[in-house]
Amino acid sequence: MSTAKRGYFGTDGIRGKANTSPMTADIAMKVGMAAGVAFRRGDYRHRVVIGKDTRLSGYMIENALVAGFTASGMDVFQLGPAPTPAVAMLTRSMRADIGVMISASHNAYQDNGIKLFGPDGYKLSDEIEGKIEDLMNCDLSTKMAESDQIGRAKRVDGVRDRYIEYAKRTLPKELSLEGLRIVIDCANGAAYKVAPEVLWELGAEVIAIGDEPNGFNINLDCGSTDIALLKRKVHETRADIGIALDGDADRVIIVDEAANMIDGDQIMAVIAEYWQSLSKLAGGGIVATVMSNLGLERFLSEHGLALERTKVGDRYVVEQMRAGGFNIGGEQSGHVVLSDFSTTGDGLVAALQVLAVVRTWNRPVSEVCRKFEPVPQILKNVRYANGMPLDNKSVKEAISEGQSRLGKTGRLVIRPSGTEPLIRIMAEGDDEGLVASVVDDIAGAVSRSAA
Repeated sequence: MSTAKRGYFGTDGIRGKANTSPMTADIAMKVGMAAGVAFRRGDYRHRVVIGKDTRLSGYMIENALVAGFTASGMDVFQLGPAPTPAVAMLTRSMRADIGVMISASHNAYQDNGIKLFGPDGYKLSDEIEGKIEDLMNCDLSTKMAESDQIGRAKRVDGVRDRYIEYAKRTLPKELSLEGLRIVIDCANGAAYKVAPEVLWELGAEVIAIGDEPNGFNINLDCGSTDIALLKRKVHETRADIGIALDGDADRVIIVDEAANMIDGDQIMAVIAEYWQSLSKLAGGGIVATVMSNLGLERFLSEHGLALERTKVGDRYVVEQMRAGGFNIGGEQSGHVVLSDFSTTGDGLVAALQVLAVVRTWNRPVSEVCRKFEPVPQILKNVRYANGMPLDNKSVKEAISEGQSRLGKTGRLVIRPSGTEPLIRIMAEGDDEGLVASVVDDIAGAVSRSAA
């Protein structure tokens, strides 16, 4: 394990405001150089695939990465705008040594990020990221390729078609979406071409929104983090379902025919119940984070299924899925990982599985996707300036008292933010008044300790 202090990689690769550290051209080039060195294994032509979403800064970051990887001796295959799951899939199918997605996911266009995948299509471990950071902090000039071994770079044609066929193959051949009117919100992001095409080729009547990216409008008043436009469009067009992806299409939120939101917890419940009925569910349950609603846990329990919880972050979900043999996992926010098909979250493929249930059961989306009544859940963020409030005696006492008050009918999750000086306080339970009181009391204790 690397002993260097992690200064670049966070919980999901490297992310920040474009043209400011760490999301600068020189750092991106260092990432390419260091990752290229870290993944050189044997005497053969090494290759890397690079995809991106639609942010203006993607051009800058892509060219810098290409320079770094080719300098290290790797051949680069540039995919252009492509969903994150497409990059993960093509890393494997093209036998690349490493895959790169340039995206800040659901963030605004000002931000960008670099996600790295190993040759198996999975996001890199902390250990490998640490090794890359160590190399970035070294003089890499002596580790670069000889003049005759510098890599080549080329644009790859047909990426969109390969992903479209892959997505369609996740459904049974005989299943058609004919007769369904679907609104798809592409968040002006990476799936702006492929998502509407997949749905249309499967027979649906497709109404696409958020499909005109200009470099600045990714996730702007659209996508999975802002579904107001999707709700209006579903209502206006009398659609059967609305589907909202995020900027890199690895998460999804659904809207039913009455414009009610269906989050990641409900989506996982739908797919888990369906796959259980087909004897396709592996692991005896699903994996979700500590933020998933207690209602989901109770629903699964009623069906004899377990809910294994992890820290927040889809990489932790995937790690537990692999360790426990699960094939469904995800987050309330709409990251849904179906490992029968993909190594990472895939918003479109998750939506297709929901559509398969809708078509198989021939019932409205509102009936298919309301699997449980969520228990009241309240989240409050408290900012602090000095020290770690969770080490304070009065805060510990408030947390202990809150857990005691909620008892077995609720849950309490307290965690520091991984990116900001915030304490995130989440409580849920059947008694909404009690839940609110517990959260307020703990928030007050944290505020007083930070004063």
